[in-house]
Amino acid sequence: MSYQFFKVTIENHIAQVAFNRPEKANSLHMPAWEEMRDIFDALHENVGVRVIVLSGEGDHFCAGIDLATLMDLQRFGTIDCEGRKREALRKFIFNLQDTITSIERCRKPVLAAIHKTCIGGGLDIVSACDMRYCTADAYFSIKEIDLGLVADIGSLQRLPNILQPGMVAEMAYTGRKVFGEEAEKIGLVNHFYNTREDMMDAVMKLAAMIASKSPLCIRGTKEMLLYKRDHSTSDSLNYMVAWNASMLLSNDLLEAFRATMEKRAAVYEG
Repeated sequence: MSYQFFKVTIENHIAQVAFNRPEKANSLHMPAWEEMRDIFDALHENVGVRVIVLSGEGDHFCAGIDLATLMDLQRFGTIDCEGRKREALRKFIFNLQDTITSIERCRKPVLAAIHKTCIGGGLDIVSACDMRYCTADAYFSIKEIDLGLVADIGSLQRLPNILQPGMVAEMAYTGRKVFGEEAEKIGLVNHFYNTREDMMDAVMKLAAMIASKSPLCIRGTKEMLLYKRDHSTSDSLNYMVAWNASMLLSNDLLEAFRATMEKRAAVYEG
């Protein structure tokens, strides 16, 4: 899979997706945003992929939206009609939101491997990932507050499902940096590692473990977890019944039983 602003490789059912604008601290301009959505939409459909690892090339993970893109918002001011001006701006924001939602929409688990900078839009992106891991020198910031903006593409909506509300408020109101050790302590990441090499080794081992499981069950588990986030326990249990009534009697179930009885690794379809 060849892209201009990302590196994408697939091996052993693991897709590695890396931001690839290191000269811009992996900040994203509009072509990169659009490319990212295309990538996750493609991986969503790719039966050869079971898990995705998201990382960054160069010295930083992702510095969010390219400042030139933010400055380009002034172009909306040239639209004479106030209604059409607001409509165009609304479409622009929805487009960015949908790009990040494509990570959740992708039925494969996404593991974020974060080093150094993860601010603004970068934090929006990792908040949509299933799991987050970082280096000790990684830092996270809801940077929009320092730019005269209200963060509008996901952090304020997703982080309250990950962190205590007071911690989200503190980060949002101050824009302060949360480094790796604190990020683990408050639950923003699962673990932090002293070096980037240690982090990538651990994340790839975890990805391999996930890739060895039933793809059908992994997809179902991701859907159930996301559904529960946005619904009551009662509604979620009801949806779980509907899911398993449809998916329980699968080839994967039989293969798991056979592999257990034969004391071997299970081999699953896509």
